[in-house]
Amino acid sequence: MTRSERDLVTALRNELAAIDPARACDRIAEAAGLGDEVGAREPAVARLAVRLRRAAREGMTGAPFEWATAAEHCRTAWLRGRFLARGSLSLAGGRTHLEFVVAPDDAPILAARLREVGLPASWRVRRARGVVTWKSSEAVGTFLRRIGAAGALLELEARQVSRALRGELNRVLNAESANLQRAVAAAGRQLDAIAVLDADGRLPRQPYVVRLIADARRETPEATLTELAERLELHRSAVQRALERIERLAEAEPAAPTLPTDSPAGPPTSMIRAHA
Repeated sequence: MTRSERDLVTALRNELAAIDPARACDRIAEAAGLGDEVGAREPAVARLAVRLRRAAREGMTGAPFEWATAAEHCRTAWLRGRFLARGSLSLAGGRTHLEFVVAPDDAPILAARLREVGLPASWRVRRARGVVTWKSSEAVGTFLRRIGAAGALLELEARQVSRALRGELNRVLNAESANLQRAVAAAGRQLDAIAVLDADGRLPRQPYVVRLIADARRETPEATLTELAERLELHRSAVQRALERIERLAEAEPAAPTLPTDSPAGPPTSMIRAHA
C-alpha cells in the first residue's frame, strides 16, 4: 500500500478504537472480541483494551458474552473488537481486501457468525492459521459501516470513486487518442490518393460528388467524416464511399488511353482510293 493508503487504514482503526459503547453489554461483547492477546499492536487498540479492563474492574462488565443469545448491537460490538484484534485491511492496487487471522478452529466459527449477520465470508487455513476473508469492496464497506467506521469509510469510498473516475477518464482519453490517430492516418492516405488522381488526370473524370468530396478533404484535412458530411450536407456513408473509391483508384494503375471507336486502325479510305 502507499503511505496515503496506510494512513487511511490507520485512521479507520483509530476511529473504531475510539468508540466508547454506552451499554455495559456492548462493553462485555467488545472486550470478548478483543480477547486477551491484544498486546501493543496499536496504541489506540491498547488504550481501548485498558478502558474495557478498567470497566470490568469497576463491575460494569461482569457477565460473559454469549453469541447465540446476544442482541444485534452486542454482536456488532463483538465483531468490532474481533476486527481490531485480529483483522487487517489492505487497499493496495485499488483493491479492497479485509481478513481476520485467527486460530484454525476459530475460522469456521467466525465465518458462520458473519454469515448469520448477513455478511458471508470465505475461510481457509493458511500456514497453520485460520484466515477469514472478504475481497469484495461492497462486503468490506458494509462490514466497516456496521461496526462504526463512518468517517474513514466515507474517505475510502471517495477515493474509490475518484480512482474509478480516473480509470474511466484514462480509458476514454486512450480511445479518443486511438481514434484520432486512425483519423489522421486515413486523412493522410486520402490526400495522397487525391494528389495521385489529380496528377494523372483521373480526378476530373470522376463523378461530381466524388470531386466535391475530394475538394472538401483538401480544404479541411483535419475534418472527420462526420464533419465533412455535415459541411457538404451529405450522408456520412456517401462521404466514406467516395473517399474509399478515391483510394482504390489511386492504388490501381491508370488505364491506357484508347483510340476513338470511329477512327480506323489503317490509313483513311480516301487515301487508299487515291493510290488506286
